[in-house]
Amino acid sequence: MPRQGEPSGKVEAAIVHSLRFVRRLLRPRAYASALRRRQNSALSEEGGALVEFALTVPILFTFFFGLIEVSMALYMHQVVSECAREGTRYAMVHGATCVNGAGSSCTMSAASVNNYVSGLTWPNIGGAPIVVSTTFPDGNQSPGSRVQVYVTYAFPYRVPFIPPTTLNMSSTSVTYIVQ
Repeated sequence: MPRQGEPSGKVEAAIVHSLRFVRRLLRPRAYASALRRRQNSALSEEGGALVEFALTVPILFTFFFGLIEVSMALYMHQVVSECAREGTRYAMVHGATCVNGAGSSCTMSAASVNNYVSGLTWPNIGGAPIVVSTTFPDGNQSPGSRVQVYVTYAFPYRVPFIPPTTLNMSSTSVTYIVQ
């Protein structure tokens, strides 16, 4: 016969055993050791963030500086286009019949248009020279004839961890001479 407080059957014995196990787990000493084990395992992963940072920073910097270089390349393409347009505008009003306010001739030549376009004060971010070529497709500089200005530029594209390359940009502008 079982004593008072002891289980009488197998099911009751299993329940009492599991309750004793839970009570042992809930003791402050057992809880503190489990907490210490959890803290020690967290301490062993401290270097993980440093490794992740070291792996992602080069990729992030490459993307960031690549975006800056693409922006500068787009800007320089706009500068090349604007230089070609400004060259044809200059040539358009300095044709064979051009006379300035003093009554003297202000007729341009291909060399004067090239010098004018090369001397524009647009900021040249890449540092490479802007090459200008001016032609007169109709053969003369009289009003009604065409002038064509062709501008080329070699943009040096430099991004960290990627071999440097050169992007060749060009723009052509054609218009009619009006005076």
